[in-house]
Amino acid sequence: MDISSVRTLLNEAEYEEALRAVRPYFENEPDAGTEEAAHFDALVLLIEDYEAKHYPIPEASPVEVLKSVMEANNYTRADLIEILGSKSRASDLLNGRREINLDQIKKISRAWNIPPGALIGDLVV
Repeated sequence: MDISSVRTLLNEAEYEEALRAVRPYFENEPDAGTEEAAHFDALVLLIEDYEAKHYPIPEASPVEVLKSVMEANNYTRADLIEILGSKSRASDLLNGRREINLDQIKKISRAWNIPPGALIGDLVV
């Protein structure tokens, strides 16, 4: 795929071709300001656009984020209870009986170094 043929990807075959064309750039990134760098940037944008339209990643709820972080870091309910200061709050939160509140977001974010935005979800503050 040369730079003259860079355009919106219309189908899976073009998407696969763009993936093949961009792969070498990851192993040998072109110098900034070159035609190769412009081609690399254009391919990445086209691939991202195609993926956003055809392979959207659903947003995770705050509880899903929390559970994923716990699993990835081998945190337990006991660890969460220690942060929140209440067994029932931790249980209600993990079981979806209560929404996460701003105070809990702050505590968990500080303790486990999770960006607060990842825990906000649809929460209106």
